[in-house]
Amino acid sequence: MYNNWNDLQEECKKCEKCDLAKTRINVVFGDGNPNAEVMFIGEGPGQTEDETGKPFVGRAGQLLDKMLAGVGLSRDNIYIANIVKCRPPQNRDPLPAEQEACIEWLRNQVSLIRPKIIVFLGRISAMKLMKPDFKVTKEHGQFFEKNGVLMMGTFHPAALLRSPGNKPDAFEDFRKLRDKISEICENTEIESFEN
Repeated sequence: MYNNWNDLQEECKKCEKCDLAKTRINVVFGDGNPNAEVMFIGEGPGQTEDETGKPFVGRAGQLLDKMLAGVGLSRDNIYIANIVKCRPPQNRDPLPAEQEACIEWLRNQVSLIRPKIIVFLGRISAMKLMKPDFKVTKEHGQFFEKNGVLMMGTFHPAALLRSPGNKPDAFEDFRKLRDKISEICENTEIESFEN
């Protein structure tokens, strides 16, 4: 366990605990405000993320940015990370062994950030860290408390690109998130809207 953010990031970038290290271009550590009260966790980087070293910067990331902006948030006041820090080949789901090899990096990030709210993007991260039997279509937008942290699972932005019919539900989840932030977060500024 690292107590210093920079040490954690530097060590993570050298990681070779699983075979994903052999095919990666970059370790995708995370992005945003390391003092955030709200953290988003996805499953793993895709091709654009592997090329740039930043999470959620491809088409799914652009949709995520729009959804964040829609409720007055931005990457300046949240933090985004993934369960695995290296891209699984062909953007497949990270294997259980890969998740296990990588999870301590994420746990260390969470312990340093100490978020009040964690939002899981997609079923894989929600099942791994919130609720093993989580069903995104049935339980999205519901808050669960675990170890004093409020947690919510919602649709992965990439899944929304494949199934746009779920976008209204996902936007409703983000509105619930905005309301919860207003209720319990002291340092997260939400840009106000007239509507």
